[in-house]
Amino acid sequence: MPLFREAYGLLFNLIVWGYIMQKSDCIISVEHVYKYYGEKAVLNDVNLFVRKGEFVTILGPSGCGKTTLLRLIAGFQTASEGEISIAGMEITQTPPHKRPVNTVFQKYALFPHLNVFNNIAFGLKLKKMPSATIEKKVKQALKMVGMTDYEDRDVDSLSGGQQQRVAIARAIVNEPEVLLLDEPLAALDLKMRKDMQMELKEMHKSLGITFVYVTHDQEEALTLSDTIVVMSEGKIQQIGTPMDIYNEPINSFVADFIGESNILNGVMIKDKRVSFAGHEFECVDEGFGENAPVDVVIRPEDIYIFEPSEAAMLTGTVTSSIFKGVHFEMMVQTPNGYEFMVQDYHCFEAGAEVGLLVKPFDIHVMKKERTCNTFDGKLVDSTHVEFLGCVFECKEVTGIEPETPVKVEIDFQDVILEDNEEDGKLTGAVKFILYKGNHYHLTVFTDWDEDIFVDTNDVWDDGDRVGITIAPENIRIVHS
Repeated sequence: MPLFREAYGLLFNLIVWGYIMQKSDCIISVEHVYKYYGEKAVLNDVNLFVRKGEFVTILGPSGCGKTTLLRLIAGFQTASEGEISIAGMEITQTPPHKRPVNTVFQKYALFPHLNVFNNIAFGLKLKKMPSATIEKKVKQALKMVGMTDYEDRDVDSLSGGQQQRVAIARAIVNEPEVLLLDEPLAALDLKMRKDMQMELKEMHKSLGITFVYVTHDQEEALTLSDTIVVMSEGKIQQIGTPMDIYNEPINSFVADFIGESNILNGVMIKDKRVSFAGHEFECVDEGFGENAPVDVVIRPEDIYIFEPSEAAMLTGTVTSSIFKGVHFEMMVQTPNGYEFMVQDYHCFEAGAEVGLLVKPFDIHVMKKERTCNTFDGKLVDSTHVEFLGCVFECKEVTGIEPETPVKVEIDFQDVILEDNEEDGKLTGAVKFILYKGNHYHLTVFTDWDEDIFVDTNDVWDDGDRVGITIAPENIRIVHS
């Protein structure tokens, strides 16, 4: 026992020391930050710690709150709640010009009436530095971004990539502790964007300062980052290395948003055994319990495709085959109605019968975020319940008094969407579409400001306005 206690004590001390070291190495601290516009929370309890010298990318779709978070760090907006610190100093209410950061914007914001030298020197002149010092610093910055001998050029005569370099030079010449970049490559063409990605990565190495980069481009995030922060609807979904985010997504949103994925409903039969697409498979995941509903993720490049043989775990028919430059992307339909995306160097034409194989370590099992719709409601009478701002008819309820708070449960497949909003008891808009192999799983943002989740075989587009109906027999009432 003494030996055990000694080992335990050593482990505890190591954990505490690791935590202290992580905090001491942190240059940006965002703790319990909220940002409201009216009653809408654009950022919802955001917590983020960035280490000194790290390249962190904040990634997410339009409207997820990533640029708002960057602007709060920069000081262009103020947090409604929470605290932001940089280099150990609390700066939540500090104006932008007093923060040790500089920002590179998507449109660069260069001064058209000033040449390259004067654009870069602008901040130094505001600080009233000596002319000799300004000249030295500007030339060093120009050298860092590969723009030596461009100092007398008019910025309007520069290409998009050159203007972006000038914007970065103007930011780094002030020697900030943190460089914030808000989609700085979005205006460039594909080839220039890829070239500039490599240059940014090299700049980060040579400068040694902390980069916080905002983008909606998944490939860009995977290419550039030490750490990726995936956001959706004002919340951080996952933080990790590019490999962690790609290979071990924490939920279906991350799996779908980062690269291509096959995401299917499954059942964890027991440790290292999962069922999906009508078959059982070996996997490497444990700890989900027995017969537990799960989501299963398989990357298209991890599925082996070949002529039908006894080695096949699944068989199917190729329904489409597209050459993507470095591989072929094929859709394969199984006899029981499941569809898989497969990426492979070998081409199988549409109509070909094929076998598919997935190795256990390429099957990633995730805990389901939810198994049905659940809402807070109130029983109106024995056959009516109020939730989502509407009164719905339900099956007769016994043993619960009217006006009693209740929980309302509805299975995803029992929510019906109508083309005509007027045909629905409730209305809303489709805002997230996830293909689950043989059906679509939709998130519909209702006009009551709550989400309702729908399983359907119908094809809807993001943003479609819909009516929502639910049959009385499909509404389950549970006592709160």
